[in-house]
Amino acid sequence: MGIEKDIQQQHFRNEYQKASVNIIYSANWLNEKIKTMLDPDDITPQQYNILRILRGCQQPLSTLQIRSRMLDKMSDTSRIVERLLKKGLVEKKVCSADKRLVDVSISKKGLSLLDKLDKKNAEIDQLIQNLSETEAATLNKLLDKMRE
Repeated sequence: MGIEKDIQQQHFRNEYQKASVNIIYSANWLNEKIKTMLDPDDITPQQYNILRILRGCQQPLSTLQIRSRMLDKMSDTSRIVERLLKKGLVEKKVCSADKRLVDVSISKKGLSLLDKLDKKNAEIDQLIQNLSETEAATLNKLLDKMRE
């Protein structure tokens, strides 16, 4: 029965409604699983996402640039960056090109934490182990198509 059993709802208006509810439910389920993995390191999924963005870019970014690359577009990027700054995981300095902007870069401590968390990638991959690589590719195409 799948989602009907999990959320205790027997009937959906149509398959589109069921798909929408299923996507929301699955996203929340996956996010909670990842959050549980990150909790021992006192980091949230949004903070993890920002650290990965900064590491991947290899140059300082403004909070607006970070926000444009984040998975959760509704996040308060400035507030999350401030929390990362207090933890010593990022560094901030005034942008040399535009004094109104602040550049954010990942610190050595942030890089060290990501190196540690990279070892958990296999655990994260295990969360969707029930899908074959082909099924995962198909799911990616369907989700991309839905957002187009």
